[in-house]
Amino acid sequence: MDRLNHESWKPYVDYIVEQAKELLAIDSPSGYGKEVSSYLMKELDRLGFRSWKTVKGSVMADLGGKNAEDAILLEAHCDTLGAMVHEIKTNGHLKLTNIGGMQPNNAEAENVRIITKSGRIYEGTCQLTNPSVHVNGDYQTTPRTWDSVEVIVDENINSKEDARALGIMAGDYVCFEPRTRVTESGYIKSRFLDDKLSSAILLGLAKCIKEEQKEPERRIYLHFTIYEEVGHGGSAPVPEGVTEAWSVDMGCVGEGLSCTERQVSICAKDKGGPYNYDIVSKLVELAEKGGIDYAVDIYPYYGSDVEATLKAGYDIRHALIGPGVFASHGYERSHRDGVLNTLLLLWAYLCQ
Repeated sequence: MDRLNHESWKPYVDYIVEQAKELLAIDSPSGYGKEVSSYLMKELDRLGFRSWKTVKGSVMADLGGKNAEDAILLEAHCDTLGAMVHEIKTNGHLKLTNIGGMQPNNAEAENVRIITKSGRIYEGTCQLTNPSVHVNGDYQTTPRTWDSVEVIVDENINSKEDARALGIMAGDYVCFEPRTRVTESGYIKSRFLDDKLSSAILLGLAKCIKEEQKEPERRIYLHFTIYEEVGHGGSAPVPEGVTEAWSVDMGCVGEGLSCTERQVSICAKDKGGPYNYDIVSKLVELAEKGGIDYAVDIYPYYGSDVEATLKAGYDIRHALIGPGVFASHGYERSHRDGVLNTLLLLWAYLCQ
């Protein structure tokens, strides 16, 4: 495939966007990964690749490749931010504890789903306590914290006993509505593009390898993790022979950075320290040579799956790339061009 003919990649970008929409529609806050893992394994099987579930519940896949003793592991996470029921209040409203970096001032007025331990699902809304501006004179000045926002369940609940009678209890997952939209201009808007968009990109890479009948020079493994947002998603496992591991995650867009949603971001350093200099340099070289729109940035408040892999003691080279994502950990936005440029860079490094 001609890397310079970007139009020829459109079917793969279309596939990635559709897969992102499918993944985003599956609730999967950190630790609740069974449904998204099952979906990934079915899709990988449909593409013709062997996959398996780890003890922790994440998904591994083998995309093949000639050299299994100098293999590469690509990690993307399918877990998202979310919350859990911390306490049922006397009026039946639910106090929450956050999962990952979910922010209460960002969660307010969002629709949610409460998943009970029996498997029943109830709808609700995350609101400020006493949320009517016609009643609450302190509405504008009230700090939004996990003590001042709560979930109102869309059932006839007026007491703690009413909630318990429906099977709701502490530890039940609370999943926030992603509100996924794709605009005619190519923008992709949703909660949890971090990191379901890059998970879809890895599925797109697998589809490219299969349909282009490409056997990479190095063995390629994929790892779709389900605990990244709480810090230990990529800590294990690493297949034998892997010498290099990457996080394929969201690229940061914001003040002081050069990346946009239409580019692939190459991270040189985040709060965990610098990424492998030789890989970063090679990625820049390939992007320049292939006309791939890219940016190199430093992320001041970022950690990734591959850093958990390093901290687990694996002796590997490491890197981090991904499509630019605006408003991370909020209502996020990326673009089809960012998807394309990330896919092109992966292909250039692994398959050219």
